[in-house]
Amino acid sequence: MTAMVSLRNVSKEFTAGAAPVRAVDNVSLEIQRGDVFGIIGYSGAGKSTLVRLINALETATSGTIVVDDVPVTGRTERELRPARARIGFIFQQFNLLSSRTVAGNVAYPLRVARWSKERREARVAELLEFVGLSDKARQYPDQLSGGQKQRVGIARALATSPALLLADEATSALDPETTRDVLDLLRRVNTELGVTIVVISHEMSVVSYLCNRVAVMDEGRVVEQGDVYDIFASPQQTVTRRFISTALHDRPSPDVIERLRLRHPGRIVTVAVRDTGGSGTLLTERLRAHGVDGSIVYGGITDIGARPIGSLTLELVGANTDIDALLASLREQTDVVEYEREPGHQEAALQEVAR
Repeated sequence: MTAMVSLRNVSKEFTAGAAPVRAVDNVSLEIQRGDVFGIIGYSGAGKSTLVRLINALETATSGTIVVDDVPVTGRTERELRPARARIGFIFQQFNLLSSRTVAGNVAYPLRVARWSKERREARVAELLEFVGLSDKARQYPDQLSGGQKQRVGIARALATSPALLLADEATSALDPETTRDVLDLLRRVNTELGVTIVVISHEMSVVSYLCNRVAVMDEGRVVEQGDVYDIFASPQQTVTRRFISTALHDRPSPDVIERLRLRHPGRIVTVAVRDTGGSGTLLTERLRAHGVDGSIVYGGITDIGARPIGSLTLELVGANTDIDALLASLREQTDVVEYEREPGHQEAALQEVAR
């Protein structure tokens, strides 16, 4: 299977004053057909520039880009038009034409492509039904909610049956409930229509819910890429760990640890939960085997691709030798962090429990 998008040693420089600024720096990655691929990074990381290179709205300074088996580097504007016709784009701020109805907005790219009126009307009706807006066809954008506007944007992006759909921060202007609805619609675009999707985002929660693969960008470079679950389970870079912490919320902060120490006189540990270890079953079995009592005092488990991930923080009560043996056993399967008590904490914790 050939890749839908292939980038090899791609860089993009802009001139800013006397010195050039390298917005994309020697990026290589492949996006396979049928993927929902996330590109994530903080503001200024280069992710939006990268997506504009993919659809040839920007010209690469160096490197090669191939989209749907067609090279987009080193081509004239005229040569690029057929390639762009196979790429749909969803904007953050919708970019709908206020003077046209919902149906008119969806029909616009078909007019540009010179479809007949009969074909246009049939395609528009089909797409509005797909995105759940058949009853809004004659309304104007200012009569729609944010989520409805983005659905129109998705229908318009699909009008010419693209093989690749680029979504640049497509949900960042929406509330959480509407975001979930739009992400579910994009899932349908991928699974039912077979469209490859590239999602640009600064929200790891969007990537974890929608994507199967992800690339993390920082200062113009791809610093980490792979299967979304694997990246969540074992992040290698500091910037990746920062993103993941915003999505999972599963580990106690230092001030929470201090409060837990005061309320719970036992030993406080955090155990990572992974699909290959650290599950509730594993914990239950090991606690029983080592004669240790364990109570969950903090944690969170989420689901990525129907696979659990997160961590649980427990208070462990029992003989220290038994707890040491338990932790050694758990560390063979998953990550374990123990929060050591400082002198005086045991007494303070016991007093807090007594109150």
